[in-house]
Amino acid sequence: MPYDSSLDEKLFSKAYENESERLTVTVYSYNKGQKKLQITRENKVDDGEFRFAKLGRMNKEEVESILPFIQEATGHM
Repeated sequence: MPYDSSLDEKLFSKAYENESERLTVTVYSYNKGQKKLQITRENKVDDGEFRFAKLGRMNKEEVESILPFIQEATGHM
């Protein structure tokens, strides 16, 4: 069965944003299944819009900024 975005339910989402990027912590449930945590990174481009980027490694400041969001997200899982 191919992925169907209409079956993806967003249960929680909070974002940390600074001058150059945004990190978002989200909890999803696909087709009423197991709830899963997703962390995404978006970089701000020249026109001020955000563009998806590979999460990769995180520095200490980034981890400390989203850790409260991760702890809150576990309450929705």
